[in-house]
Amino acid sequence: MATFQPVILGGDLGAYALARELNDAYGVKPIMVTAYNPNAIRDSSILTRHEFAEANEERPLVDELLRLGEDLRRRNPRRRLLLLANTDWRIRVMATHREELERHYVVPIPPLDVIEKVSDKQEFERLATAQGMPVPKSFYEDFSHAGDAGWTPQPTPADLTFPVVAKPADSSEYENLVFEGRQKVYRIDTDEQLTALWRTLADAGFRGTFVAQELVEGDDTGMYSVTAYVDSTGTVSLLCSAHVLLEEHHPATLGNPCAMITEPIDEILRPAKRFLESLPYRGFANFDVKRDPRTGRFYFLEVNPRIGRNSFYVAGAGINPMEVLVSDVIDGHPMAARTADGEVLYSIIPDRLLLRYVTDPDLKAQVRRLQKAGRINPQRNPRDAGFKRRLHLLESELNQYRKFGRYYPKPTDTGF
Repeated sequence: MATFQPVILGGDLGAYALARELNDAYGVKPIMVTAYNPNAIRDSSILTRHEFAEANEERPLVDELLRLGEDLRRRNPRRRLLLLANTDWRIRVMATHREELERHYVVPIPPLDVIEKVSDKQEFERLATAQGMPVPKSFYEDFSHAGDAGWTPQPTPADLTFPVVAKPADSSEYENLVFEGRQKVYRIDTDEQLTALWRTLADAGFRGTFVAQELVEGDDTGMYSVTAYVDSTGTVSLLCSAHVLLEEHHPATLGNPCAMITEPIDEILRPAKRFLESLPYRGFANFDVKRDPRTGRFYFLEVNPRIGRNSFYVAGAGINPMEVLVSDVIDGHPMAARTADGEVLYSIIPDRLLLRYVTDPDLKAQVRRLQKAGRINPQRNPRDAGFKRRLHLLESELNQYRKFGRYYPKPTDTGF
């Protein structure tokens, strides 16, 4: 019997991946705290859903977690509670209320001040540059006074080259904002378009900072992902990297990888390790990196203070990341540092659809070879393969045809 009980905030694919990794390693059934019952966790036999209608509101969520923690500890005082999340807003809530939550839970995330530093893209740019990590040229627009009479955005710097990619400097400040035309990431081709976006954000009530970042050339296959874990001694004890094949193009999820090939890429793993160990960082981190096809240079775009939606690619590459975490924070035995080096195809979309978007002949041949070996997807889970679960998976994968047909009907040289 497991000596701990995981409690996971949220119920999307990223949350289900954590649940599966924990269930695969320890046979434990995580408790998922969600307001809704999305397909990713619906009718699952490897988890228990704890429904809470206000799970997307900060203070009610914290109060409910305290009630849940007290109840779980009363029923089994010897079992430790492990609190996890896989979105920026939820990680920020956990960090802000760490002192309260740690009365009941182990909270394995970085300190709040470190989260604020690395999550802010302007501060990340400064820290990355100090560590010799290339970053694209960026321009930051502050909306903190956008509600004041007479507010106007800053002039765009003359040396900023279009096209640019615009996105929130700290995504936790944007995650729950809803307005017409909202996108996770925006491609902007002219100064006029950028000024129009600033006005839209101001009118929608956004009061954080947005960044306009020069676009690194190339399509989705220029993207790379790095996942790392920093243990309780401050050592990076897990590293894994993957080459992105295709990203989602629905406005709400634009930029999320949906197909990757795992491979150890020392040129991006070493700087990521150096960056994390230069900080008082603890827990998981996920870096977005892009390679310029003209120069071969890797640019670090951002780091997220969480494991990332697609964490199951790490397990596919040979290391279950939850085993690394649990050994450290539950058992008190940090594992020896390792780099996952297996080669697998991680893909949440149908094989035929993926091949439509991989145009490089050598890369397509590699994809075909790995498809024959069997792609991995956290929801293709033999331990959770009831009839209803199989229907949800089929619905999810078929829905990808509809989404790509509408938002990205054919591959482009830029990924937009």
